[in-house]
Amino acid sequence: MKNQILGIHHITAIAGNAKRNFDFYTKVLGLRFIKKTVNFDDPHTYHFYFGDEKGSAGTILTFFPWGDEIQQGRRGAGMATEIGYSVPEGSLDFWIERFEKYNVTYNKPAVKFGEKYLTFLDPDGLKLELTEVKNDSRQPWETTELNAATATRGFHHVTLTLNHIEATAFILTEVFGYRLLSKEANRSRYITDAVNEAAIIDLVEIESEKRGFGANGTVHHVAFRVENDEALMEYRDKIVKLGLSITPQIDRNYFHSLYFREPGGVLFEIATENPGFTVDEPLEELGQNLKLPAQYESQREEIVKRLVQLD
Repeated sequence: MKNQILGIHHITAIAGNAKRNFDFYTKVLGLRFIKKTVNFDDPHTYHFYFGDEKGSAGTILTFFPWGDEIQQGRRGAGMATEIGYSVPEGSLDFWIERFEKYNVTYNKPAVKFGEKYLTFLDPDGLKLELTEVKNDSRQPWETTELNAATATRGFHHVTLTLNHIEATAFILTEVFGYRLLSKEANRSRYITDAVNEAAIIDLVEIESEKRGFGANGTVHHVAFRVENDEALMEYRDKIVKLGLSITPQIDRNYFHSLYFREPGGVLFEIATENPGFTVDEPLEELGQNLKLPAQYESQREEIVKRLVQLD
């Protein structure tokens, strides 16, 4: 097919305290802060974007930091439950030392599908993993504490937990063009050959697992990447023909999107590469300025007063 799903575009999660979230992902994980904007539906709440230098698809982790009063979420069936990052081979010892320094909760390294990985939690309880990858061609965002030998490269995989995987696997294989790569116990690994990185979706089947509760420390949705609007609308037609409910195209300023809930309950988004994160500020200034959706620009002064200061 000409128009393909090109792996993961971005992943969006829910956080509590905005300053704590900002500090953890920029200072501890060393991601670049690429966009400071607000929630389209709640302009008094930030929408943060973290990624590589350019905010390349497959590196973008975004957050709705809804404040200290938000209820704690619970990982469970019908949601994405783990976000996996790619790191260079031999770097996990560095990360363990770093997590000790910053009091990050983590587990001992283990092996999954032949790859060594380290599980940890962010300050809100979001579950993440670092997976050592031999060949990841993506250029990392380097900081004074994280260099090319240790820095994250972007997403390695995302895990979806489901009571039954068949219907979700159908969407991945028959609609999105993924294939089953391997299976270990109740974890099935699916991969797309359309891209080399950010190409893996793991489905974990637990029939007795309770439904997850989406709130603080949980993933809100997983976005899949397409090249342009033509491809986006092709996929909309495919989803409609399956009888699933899907939104019209929505302009998110930095990409155009469709949203639908796959049969297992996980909220999926399909997002375009265009127009990108430099549409409203130059590459060297990404993340430095508060960018507002056009409909909120007239309220800038009042919005700024109510947003938490990050510096």
